[in-house]
Amino acid sequence: MKTRCAWSAIMDSSICTKLRNGVSTGSAEETEALAAEFAQTLPADTTLALHGDLGAGKTTFVRGLARGLGVTGTITSPTFALYNLHRGKRSLLHLDAYRLENPREVDDLLLEDFLSSPWCLVIEWPEKIDSWVPADALHLDFGIAPDERHTIRLRQSSRTAT
Repeated sequence: MKTRCAWSAIMDSSICTKLRNGVSTGSAEETEALAAEFAQTLPADTTLALHGDLGAGKTTFVRGLARGLGVTGTITSPTFALYNLHRGKRSLLHLDAYRLENPREVDDLLLEDFLSSPWCLVIEWPEKIDSWVPADALHLDFGIAPDERHTIRLRQSSRTAT
């Protein structure tokens, strides 16, 4: 799968600066608005890897991201389906790797057949298929603070794109 180096394309935007420093949201609506704004900065053909425990806000973030990408319709977690494809101004392929046992299983899904430019691939539970995730993917860490606010931080992959 060919991707472009998204990090260098977006790092100067104000929303990305906020996300690199870490953002705290107090509601689903606030998380979705943040994600919709972030979507506007993403270059075509970008992979996002979303890390975080159950209930940390990953799917809520994807709902906002979808809105920002011009996708309409209901966005739900693809845990049981493994992935959902949504069409809009840009195709959004939402993969939940939670139930996958190894990266080879991703190849069997033929995801690349659904990635016609411009696209955005979002992977929940990327650590389950780490060797399959592109080196230039943008990583977002999700958590829940002691005050119940959700935290989101953008980081670059520890691997180098080749």
